[in-house]
Amino acid sequence: MTMALAHGDGEIDRQTRRGMALMVGAAFVMPCLDAIAKILGQSISPAQIGFMRFTLQAFMLTAGFAILGRTILSKNMRRAAPKLALAGAFMASATLLLFWGLQTLPLANAIVLLFVAPLFLTLFAAFVLGEQVGVHRFGAVVVGFIGALIVIRPNFLLFGWSAILPLLAAACFAGLMATLRSVSFGLDGFRIQLACTAFGAIFLGVALLVGTAAGVEVIAFTVPTIDILPLIILLTVIGIVGQAMMTFAAKFAEASLIAPFQYIEIIAATVLGYVLFNEFPDELTWLGTAVILSAGLYTIHRERRRQRVRATEVPLA
Repeated sequence: MTMALAHGDGEIDRQTRRGMALMVGAAFVMPCLDAIAKILGQSISPAQIGFMRFTLQAFMLTAGFAILGRTILSKNMRRAAPKLALAGAFMASATLLLFWGLQTLPLANAIVLLFVAPLFLTLFAAFVLGEQVGVHRFGAVVVGFIGALIVIRPNFLLFGWSAILPLLAAACFAGLMATLRSVSFGLDGFRIQLACTAFGAIFLGVALLVGTAAGVEVIAFTVPTIDILPLIILLTVIGIVGQAMMTFAAKFAEASLIAPFQYIEIIAATVLGYVLFNEFPDELTWLGTAVILSAGLYTIHRERRRQRVRATEVPLA
């Protein structure tokens, strides 16, 4: 068994239950962030939403470190800076693409395509990180992308090229995860979150300067009205809380055990989309969603098997 058990009685221990509960909570919280971004997209550009969120988030985290009397910069932080900058670029790109797509796509339809990210990560692990990926996992990737095409097809007919933006965002999220996987300098989750959001704000700030000068609407800056500031603050707080919940969930329980709970986001996004925007996915979207989730769950299953095999291997003397 890969899940932690208490006293051999077959019950999941308290630590693992805590991790599972935190991941479930994060799965309900994070779609609220995307729903707010969709509302804000009616007033300001996707790049500006991301820039304001990352800037405020970096400020809040910095203030939190100061209040707790903890230093931010360290030798490990400086050593990891190039990789953290790359992670920030991936995070900024993913956020821009997702928020851009949310301007036209239904909330649940966009979030479903984000769950292709683990499949992209499998490809990155094989072709960039040099990890061994078997035929079963490659098969799951192929099936997952077929599911993505099923989701995209009706959306593409209705919304055009914006239907592909969440898929590109998923690729950037996979790049973010692959980059952070290679950060092995002993940094805690909050310092990594601070560094990524700070670099993300810098990249989006540069994009806003270029976009405003060139008149590119999706990356242009406009002076925000006072009524959207509470939404920006709420967006930022939700981002900090949701990411913290996922960080601690991974600390308390195995990643392969809690990963399936992320799929609850689709349920939460569907409810929010229906209540806030009168949206509901059509039959083809649900079919594609089922295919994507099946591929994702199978990938998680194979990963847990690999971890179990590694755990039972006896090193040679």
